Parts: sequence; structure tokens; C-alpha cells
Amino acid sequence: MIEGIIVQTLVRGSVYALLALGFALIFGVARVLQLSHTAFYMLAAFGLFALTDAAFLGGIPFISNPAVAIFLSILVTTGIGLAVYKLFIDRVREHHVTVMLITLAVAMAFSEIMLIIFSGQYRSAPAFISGYWEVLGVKVAYQHILVFVGAGVVLIIIWALLTKTRLGIAIRATAQDTEIANLMGINVSTILFTVMGIAAALAAITGVLVAPTLVLEPRMLWPPFIIVMAIITLGGLGSIKGSVIGAFILAFVEVLVVFLLPQGAFLQGACALLVMVIVLIFRPEGLFGIVFEEERL
Repeated sequence: MIEGIIVQTLVRGSVYALLALGFALIFGVARVLQLSHTAFYMLAAFGLFALTDAAFLGGIPFISNPAVAIFLSILVTTGIGLAVYKLFIDRVREHHVTVMLITLAVAMAFSEIMLIIFSGQYRSAPAFISGYWEVLGVKVAYQHILVFVGAGVVLIIIWALLTKTRLGIAIRATAQDTEIANLMGINVSTILFTVMGIAAALAAITGVLVAPTLVLEPRMLWPPFIIVMAIITLGGLGSIKGSVIGAFILAFVEVLVVFLLPQGAFLQGACALLVMVIVLIFRPEGLFGIVFEEERL
């Protein structure tokens, strides 16, 4: 049982970490709560389904190729994310409550659009790879291993981007102090636009990775929305490290509840949120909460 808990925590935690990382990047740099973030996760998942399913665009051989479908889903979803930023967020980003309300409305609109296009019928995307591998005595589907490895690679790339490149330095400088970054010659508007694109791409990558493992339906953005909000609150708003660690903590709690309690599948979300509440009672700023602005990233 312990082996199963470990394996499931790693898979689920890596997915949560990707989603939370994008959200934390947006808040850390732009200081806004982008509440439509998980909508891009949903759009990419449905995009993969539409491109690979014969009833939709899958009738075109080239497009229905899994690699092409994945690329197009991520590309189009990232483009939609950037369009949402330019049309709805950029001009009002100094008004935080306004941004929250607008992005929540955008998320609801995307959910309704998916309902109109795909109806309320449950869908499923084809698996990229079939079969399983026995890890620590636990049979793990190759698809879940692909999710974990893919998420790990993306997390490493983002870490390298933020710490080893000029763009990463510019992003961290903007996160620390927008005015000083602007005085140093950094184009803050471009950096914010880039960060929004990275965050949307992270959500899209998560969506295409997990689409074959999930039942797709137009309301699928809300469960991860709640857990991502819990993760970034637990880890500390704007903290990249806190978001990743918080993702694995809550994933472990959820998996533990499922394995140990008879009705754990119905209680996993509530128990994860309870852990968040308990931590916040004793540490309101979260595990890695930001005390000083220069510690934001």
C-alpha cells in the first residue's frame, strides 16, 4: 500500500505542480489572480480530443497524428491565453478585484462554450501509449508514467528558464520591483505578456498530458481550480517553491485519504482543504509566504 501511495502522489503532485506553477508565476510577476487559469487546461484537453477524434477534426490524417495534435492544442490554447490577457487583463491589471471578476467570468464563458460545442456528454482522449510497468510492486500505466516524466521535464525547464537565462533574470527583476525593472531598461509590458504566455502554456501542457487519463466534460476546470487555489495559498502567494511543495503535500493528503478511508474518494478534496486551513491558522502567510517583496520569486 505504501508503494501505491508514493507512486500515486508523484503522479498527481506533478500535475498539480504544473498548474500551480503557472498561477504562481502570474501572481508573482503581475500581482493579479488570474482565475481563468484552469480554463486553459480544459481547453487544451478538449482540443486534443477534437483533433484526434474522427467525429471532429480527426478525419484529417496529418492533424490527427498525436504529436501534431498535442502541438496544435498547446499552441492554440497558449494563443487564446495571450488574447485573454491583452483583451481583458492588461488594461485593468492594476484593479485587482476587477481582474478577478473578469477572469472568473472568462472561465465560466469558456466552460459554457465547451458545453455548447461538445454537449454534456462525457468524452475521452486516446492514450498516447498503452500497457503498464510494475514499479515498487505496483502496476502503473505507461500513460501515468508519461504524465509524471513530462511534468518533471517541464518543471526542470521552467526552473532553468527562471535561474539560468536573461529572460529569467528579467522576470525575477520585474517580480521584485516593477518600477526599478523599468528604470533598468526592462520592457515590463513585454515581460508580463511573456509570463502570461508561459502560464497559459503550462496549463495547456498539463491538459494534454492528463487528457487521456480523465473523463472530459465542460465542468472539468473547477475541481483543479479549487485545488490550485488551495496549493498557492498553502505554499504562499507568489512563491514558486511553495507552489511546487504545496502541490505534492496536498496530493499526498488526497491519495492517503483515498487509500485509508472507505469513502475516501468523496472526501479527498475536503481533507486536502482542511490541511490547508490548519496550516494557515498557525502560519497565515503560508509555508513559504512572502514577507518582503524581494522574496517574491
